[in-house]
Amino acid sequence: MKLVMLHPTQTSKPLALPLYLENVSCGFPSPAHDYVEKELDLNTYCIRHPSATFYLRASGESMVDSGIHSGDLLVVDRALTPVHGSIVIASVDNEFTVKKLCVHPRLCLMPMNPAYSPIFVDPDALEIFGVVTHSIHGFI
Repeated sequence: MKLVMLHPTQTSKPLALPLYLENVSCGFPSPAHDYVEKELDLNTYCIRHPSATFYLRASGESMVDSGIHSGDLLVVDRALTPVHGSIVIASVDNEFTVKKLCVHPRLCLMPMNPAYSPIFVDPDALEIFGVVTHSIHGFI
């Protein structure tokens, strides 16, 4: 999966949009209600450490089973410590990749698509640039 780095802009004014109290059913329809629970600014929801956060655009199909598709916008936090099972941005052979970090039984970067093979790496050669906290997927 190839990644394209994007830089966040500094906005002086948050964009808070209504967050409705009702959940939306993915099964049978339920009656709609007009009760606004609060306002939600996606920057507040998606970004814990603003000075350590950046965005990347994903490219490729190696992470589709984790919900990351080609063209998705990834929110990456450099302040988080990656652990076994984290989705990370790593450098392998001087190229960025997004993969699931596996530390046992053997260190590897695991794709989330059975058509791709794990990348086994030397611990001294592995450089992790951040942990993916959100994937923003568009439908149109």
